[in-house]
Amino acid sequence: MIPPLNGLRAFEAVARHLNFTRAAEELGVTQSAVSHQIRNLEDIVGVALFQRAGGHLTLTQAGEALLPGISEAFVAIQRAIGSLEAAREGRPLGLITRAHFALKWLAPRLVRLWERYPGFDLRLQHSNFPADFSRSDIDLSIEWRRKDDVDHRARSLVEGNLTPACSPAVLREHEQPLAPSDLKDFALLHEADETAWREWLVLAGVGNLTANRNHYYDDTNVRQEAAIAGEGFSLVCPELVESDVQDGRLLCPFDLHLPSYAYFLVTPDHPVSLQARRFIAWLLEEAGCP
Repeated sequence: MIPPLNGLRAFEAVARHLNFTRAAEELGVTQSAVSHQIRNLEDIVGVALFQRAGGHLTLTQAGEALLPGISEAFVAIQRAIGSLEAAREGRPLGLITRAHFALKWLAPRLVRLWERYPGFDLRLQHSNFPADFSRSDIDLSIEWRRKDDVDHRARSLVEGNLTPACSPAVLREHEQPLAPSDLKDFALLHEADETAWREWLVLAGVGNLTANRNHYYDDTNVRQEAAIAGEGFSLVCPELVESDVQDGRLLCPFDLHLPSYAYFLVTPDHPVSLQARRFIAWLLEEAGCP
């Protein structure tokens, strides 16, 4: 038996505030109404959910066990209603992804989305962090993740394997062919930390290598432009820099790719809108995913 929704909503609000008065103000009802709903809910589930100690309201062990599931359920309901409102109001589809992926892979393909769906509105946002699907303006995300760190919501979209790249000018005066151990003579361009480079160097058999210089850029586009300008070596995804290699702006001197990463399409746990389903189908087609 599922308890009344009002009782569950009252429980979630009181548990979040740990205060009956503030919960009542949020719900727009009286404090006595909230107290009645909590008592009724406790009668239904057969256990106390709150206790008072020293003038402070706290959750019982049963209340702590119940809260996460109830909170997640209300977030899912809010997002589902938001999807309906978005479809009714014509809100743009909210997509969040890394700026580098948007620039190098997604943006050149979007013209084909609008050829298929001329009235399709898209709001593209950029972030290096996992999507917060509790936000009403985020419907889908494309994230660069380790392949061993994904859940059921993530579907592999584009390989994110990494290999060093530099401007061809950097190697004009260096003896060829280049060996991984030769990277000690150059600057290595990192993201926020050295994790990815360390993984590639270990794969190449030179895990203890110390580079001449280490530079850090939290923006992949800036880091790649620094490599093109001749600053040093940056790890790149070959699938995303194909045009730069073909045009001679970048050179990938090693046939050794770190296969630990990929770009994943990530969806929320709740059902998505028709607009989102259309975008997903188009995206998977563009990526050649079955």
